[in-house]
Amino acid sequence: MPDTQKAMTLRLSAEQADALEMVAEVDGVSMSEAVRDAIKSHIDNRRADDGFQERLAASMERHRRILDRLAG
Repeated sequence: MPDTQKAMTLRLSAEQADALEMVAEVDGVSMSEAVRDAIKSHIDNRRADDGFQERLAASMERHRRILDRLAG
C-alpha cells in the first residue's frame, strides 16, 4: 500500500511556534518534520503505557458492542 499523507491544520501560540521553529532549526529539520517526530514519540509512549493500553482495550470493547447492536 502506498504511503499517504493527510494535511492538518495546527494552531499554536506564538511562543509555541517560536520554540518549535527554533527546535526544528537546531535539529536541521522542517517544522513539519519536528511536529511529525513529536507526534510519533507521543504515540510510541502511549503504546508503551499500560494504563493507556487498558483504557484503549475498554474503549475498543465498548465500540465493538455498539457496532454489534447497530449491525443487528
